[in-house]
Amino acid sequence: MSGYKSAVPKYKFPADLNGQQKALATNSLIKRFQKSREALSTDRYRPNYHYVSPESTLNDPNGLCFWRGNWHLFYQGYPPEDPRQHWGHAISEDLVHWRDLPYAIYPDPERCCFSGTTLVEADRVIAMYHGTEAGNMVATSADPLLLNWSKVTGQPVIPVGRSGQKADPYLPYTVFDPCIWKKGESYYALSAGTKPEGPAGKPVRANYLFRSPDLEHWEYLHPFVEDDRFTHVGDDGACPYFWPIGDRHILLFFSHMSGGQYLLGDYDTERDKFVVTQGGKFNHGASLPSGLHAPSATPDGNGGLMVIFNMNPGKPTSGWNQIMSLPFRLSVEGDALGMEPVAELETIRRGYQDLGGVELPANQDVVIPEIQGDSIELEIEIDPNEAPMVEMKVLRSPGCEEFTRIAFYRGRGFHETRWNKEAGYCGDGRSVLVLDNSHSSIAADVMSRPPEVAELNLRSDETLKLSIFVDKSIVEVFANGRQYLALRVYPDRSDSLGVSLRSQGISSYVRSLNAWSMNSIW
Repeated sequence: MSGYKSAVPKYKFPADLNGQQKALATNSLIKRFQKSREALSTDRYRPNYHYVSPESTLNDPNGLCFWRGNWHLFYQGYPPEDPRQHWGHAISEDLVHWRDLPYAIYPDPERCCFSGTTLVEADRVIAMYHGTEAGNMVATSADPLLLNWSKVTGQPVIPVGRSGQKADPYLPYTVFDPCIWKKGESYYALSAGTKPEGPAGKPVRANYLFRSPDLEHWEYLHPFVEDDRFTHVGDDGACPYFWPIGDRHILLFFSHMSGGQYLLGDYDTERDKFVVTQGGKFNHGASLPSGLHAPSATPDGNGGLMVIFNMNPGKPTSGWNQIMSLPFRLSVEGDALGMEPVAELETIRRGYQDLGGVELPANQDVVIPEIQGDSIELEIEIDPNEAPMVEMKVLRSPGCEEFTRIAFYRGRGFHETRWNKEAGYCGDGRSVLVLDNSHSSIAADVMSRPPEVAELNLRSDETLKLSIFVDKSIVEVFANGRQYLALRVYPDRSDSLGVSLRSQGISSYVRSLNAWSMNSIW
């Protein structure tokens, strides 16, 4: 197998925390990162409070985990002197304020270090990831800041087949992005891919299960997921994360066709099968351009998961492009998935404004002059009344030449048809939440795209509750603790900073509107 030694400087760090901190204080890569961050900080589209790689670009987040008092985020980084994927690395005590660390895992014998996950044990952290042109790799680290990594056997533990590609006609499985967990004394791993069992032999999502007693020797078992009626023909199961959540289990993954998704169900440990009962999406449109991409997730210690995604660009930016989403918490009740931003984001709020109740007359743009900014958080509760649509515009120019639109349509989504004994067939229209960046920029080099359209049904006694995060070139919306939408945006005008509200056809009422400016995490 050809060698692929990296041109990026690599260091051996002391085994104790004090020694590691001292070594990092004078480390040349860390100093280089600091200079790069400073040089890139003047870019108007570079976020204030979302994680961005210190140099060059990034891709998938990998192996999010909690180890010895710190959250660790790994990601596909592209060092300028060797722009193949290495595992970049950052740590945080609160998932909000991040500190850059040197690259963690370097290619060789693999050509590139693709995506994977981590498993935290009492005395070490295990990383399992895909090494291109080699196979699925395992590396371990046991030091305080996870700076020193050693590859098990130094070779792929699940090699690619004769063809050298992730899919091989000689194998009953594909060798691609893995995830890892432990059951009893055995390790288990999924390998992502597809199987040709869809209509007319077209590919459908697949995740193949392996088992090992020692991380070195792996036995192939079978396809892992059963009763998946939620993914589409053409989806694949890249970047998988399989974890317990509440009293259920969840498989998060990325489809190169239709974006970030999840399958919720029950882990049949006798048969080693994941029996799916529900599924859903984190992408509500295409992942490219400007959309949500791949997940990384880890247990939060309280029955939920912490998850973070990377966000794709929609405009060329010099020296960098992708960013991370905000980290948020997933929880479960039955077949319903909860989604809420991490509470620690409150630590970067400043300049609180309580704007009280606001009446929204029908068909009028109500500008909120007190709120201005491109690095803000908004919390709003709206009673839509019977209005067919209510909307908020952020990053709005005074003449409305540019704006990003968040809209709620009551009963204007797909209809749910069912049998009623008295009335025969009847149906209710599902409500939807829309995040639309089609008017976000007048610049010619910003790539337009269709809106994100997500289902959000409210009970008859329920108001619309939105947490909205605006950060230079990203808008994220959390709705009623159970829906999430995100898009990249690139306002061209310097005065696209305003906020307005509108109720269509019938007046509505804003019960509360709270706003904050957000400090930089750097």
